[in-house]
Amino acid sequence: MPLPRRRLRHLPWVALLLIGLIGGPLQAAPPIAGTLHSTGSETLASLMLRWGEALEARHPGVRLQLQASGSSTAPPALVAGSTRLGPMSRPMSESERAAFEAAHGYAPLAVPVALDALAFFVHRDNPVAALSLAQLDAIFSDTRRCGAAAPLERWDALRPTLSGDISRYGRNSASGSHGVVRRLALCGGDFRLDVGELMGSAAVVAAVGSDPRGIGYAGLGYLRSGVRALGLVGEDGTVVRPTAEAALAGDYPLTRPLYLYLNLVPGEPWPPLERAFVELVLSAEGQAIVEELGFVALPPPRLAAIRREIGLAPP
Repeated sequence: MPLPRRRLRHLPWVALLLIGLIGGPLQAAPPIAGTLHSTGSETLASLMLRWGEALEARHPGVRLQLQASGSSTAPPALVAGSTRLGPMSRPMSESERAAFEAAHGYAPLAVPVALDALAFFVHRDNPVAALSLAQLDAIFSDTRRCGAAAPLERWDALRPTLSGDISRYGRNSASGSHGVVRRLALCGGDFRLDVGELMGSAAVVAAVGSDPRGIGYAGLGYLRSGVRALGLVGEDGTVVRPTAEAALAGDYPLTRPLYLYLNLVPGEPWPPLERAFVELVLSAEGQAIVEELGFVALPPPRLAAIRREIGLAPP
């Protein structure tokens, strides 16, 4: 519907007034471009890759370069300034945090980005359905601090119909999963020397899937058709499965938060690249990727709280 002629005469003056109030013509925001380097957790590698692809789709001038050698590689890279993002599947230790603060004069920013349920996997033909933490400790450690009286060497000690020695697979000491299992499943004890240490979670699951006598641990997101995830038997005899629901409810004892560590000067504005990446990760799109890859997405109230804590506006 055309405007009356008397109104049209005033429109140029209204436009000039608006331009004067805002200080000139509206300017489009400059495009976000550049390279983000990420060094750290192998567990988070698939998430970081997909988040990087989603960010590049939003901002074609952005590239993510990913190095996934284990959580313990993130802190020294952040200290040295060779990375801008440090994904970790465990919290920084006190010594890692102290080294960062000594180098930069302030603490690193820790951003929770997802939850993960660390699971113990067996071959798909293995009928064992659940084990207690004491049994897992007796399989994987030589210290047995969780209370087992003797080590578990053979499958028939767990199920009379089974036979053969137990084959053990795990991660190397650079992995956050290695440290979490040692702390939570081995009650702070030490791994046996005959645990096969593999470089990646996918390699652990593949080894178990090809070995009917095998058992190994990895994040639930690495569950594949050739293996089964064991439940955990509690002290009262109840079995808790490693599921998203149990992780969110706090019922599964091997649930862990996944973190993204950043080097951001307190009180200064976020650099555009880091801001764009974290905005994506803590968005509905970013958390849909978390669920798609088999990890546990953060609930919306928790996402909103995290955004407030780190100074990002609601999505």
